[in-house]
Amino acid sequence: MENRHGLVVNTRLTTATGTAEREAALALVDTRPTTRRITLGGDKNYDTHQFVQDLRALQVTPHVAQHTTNRASAIDGRTTRHPGYPVSQQKRKRVEEIFGWLKTVGLLRKVKLRGVQRVGWLFTFATAVYNLVRMRNLVEAAT
Repeated sequence: MENRHGLVVNTRLTTATGTAEREAALALVDTRPTTRRITLGGDKNYDTHQFVQDLRALQVTPHVAQHTTNRASAIDGRTTRHPGYPVSQQKRKRVEEIFGWLKTVGLLRKVKLRGVQRVGWLFTFATAVYNLVRMRNLVEAAT
């Protein structure tokens, strides 16, 4: 998801493992067409030393939520001192709106298809429809 308008930029469906979200995020970032520096927001699940190190190697600034209890955070002052970090933390909650829409309207609460390819197709199609609805709402709000 991009932060400015809340549109889905790319999708990736993986099997559920403990590290699948982080691996998919790295794969999506690695395939981006531009080489300019970007930020990546995420929840506390993404606050691991290896993930943050991998992002920095790819010239991506990690704007992930910090673990503040029971363990040390991989996010340090290099990231949190900038004014964009709290903004990213507020904007990253928009991704939950997308998943809520996909579950209520996009037929993804109880998926009737089986297999990673078929469910991946449905997920991509549903996010494309979400983008169309979101763009319509953005245009109406601008006029």
